[in-house]
Amino acid sequence: MSKASVSRFGLVLLTAAACALLALPALADSQARIVRLSDVQGSVQIDKNTGMGFENAFLNLPITQGTQLRTGDRGRAEIEFEDGSTLRLTPNTTVEFSTLGLSDSGKHISVVNLVEGMAYVNWLGKSGDEFSVNFSREKISLDHAAHFRVSTSTEVAKLAVFKGDVDVDGPSGKIDVAKKKTASFDAADNDKSTLADNVEEAPLDSWDKEANAYHDQYSRNNSSPYGYGVSDLNYYGAYSNVPGYGMMWQPYFTGIGWDPFMDGAWSWYPGYGYMFASAYPWGWMPYRYGSWMFVPGFGWMWQPGGFNGWVNVPRVTGTMPIHFHPLVAPTAGTVKTVAVGRGGAVSTLAPSRLVVNAGSAGMGIQRGSLGNLSHLNHQVARNGFAEVRPAPQFSTTSSRANPSFGAPSHSTSTSSPSFHSAPASHTSGGTHH
Repeated sequence: MSKASVSRFGLVLLTAAACALLALPALADSQARIVRLSDVQGSVQIDKNTGMGFENAFLNLPITQGTQLRTGDRGRAEIEFEDGSTLRLTPNTTVEFSTLGLSDSGKHISVVNLVEGMAYVNWLGKSGDEFSVNFSREKISLDHAAHFRVSTSTEVAKLAVFKGDVDVDGPSGKIDVAKKKTASFDAADNDKSTLADNVEEAPLDSWDKEANAYHDQYSRNNSSPYGYGVSDLNYYGAYSNVPGYGMMWQPYFTGIGWDPFMDGAWSWYPGYGYMFASAYPWGWMPYRYGSWMFVPGFGWMWQPGGFNGWVNVPRVTGTMPIHFHPLVAPTAGTVKTVAVGRGGAVSTLAPSRLVVNAGSAGMGIQRGSLGNLSHLNHQVARNGFAEVRPAPQFSTTSSRANPSFGAPSHSTSTSSPSFHSAPASHTSGGTHH
């Protein structure tokens, strides 16, 4: 379809009525905050204060105040805060988000209790937001950027600082832990602290570093007021300047017949009701802000905007394609998770080979496991599929600070490509290159 035709259709779509949606109370008028469960690998469970205790967690679940997360023997998880700061949980770790609130001046206040295990924190320290971690009988309070690893057990607690400096307050007093230093706290001796002038490498340090590198690379040039989910948008899709619409985003590998509501789950939260969690690895920001539109000749695309209101059912505007059925929340009165389509996604270790099909929209591709998805998108658009060899997602055995991406299985290259900078925009969207 020509751009002129798209423009004419755009005038029709932009004047069409919006589909009904169920919105959360305006967060700007409350003290509530909601953050994102941004990566799930292996066994991860969540307690949302529903009265059901712990249940299986999956990608893109909202995290609200009072939520608890725990990982199993091989479980790992990442939580993204609004500004793109991250908290990563290693196996056999439990955390509680005791505070996710706003001050009267609008600053974000986050308090995390590390009940057991080990976690990595990469706090970006934007806008003077406050972040605290309670572990053992110690408390870390931050109002500036810092990157550190913290662990706790019945015998000893440890804090290793990679960047910035971290103040710790506990029974034995205050201690300042500078960059590349480690503090240990003896639980049997009133948490008496000792300070070492080095940081010993832990097995999952490479996972943490590589995940940070992924976010740093793909969140560059972010123009939205939020940072969570931006890196995944830039890795799994591209923006297009569509006549009559402006800048629109579309995931790669969409194909004919795909719609953004095919896969996910409804999850119930006290005080909020049911919230839809997309199963797609990029499925956070397009389901919380802005609007989805069906653009003739392009397919389903997301228009950024609406950042002053957070929604638990994604907005859909314009003329819908034939046989499209908007999302409808489950009947009130039940608190069980309700699957949609294939029922959401639970991340596992990447297989040695993967077939990427048109219509997959990136599902099954672990972030960072393949290089240059734009090029792969061309192959899938031309042939309907492509077979690839993904690299393990942020390998726990890698000693590199920068990950390598897997290559298409037919590639003859002997070197793996590094991170590629995501372009600010493209002239066409999705698989229509």
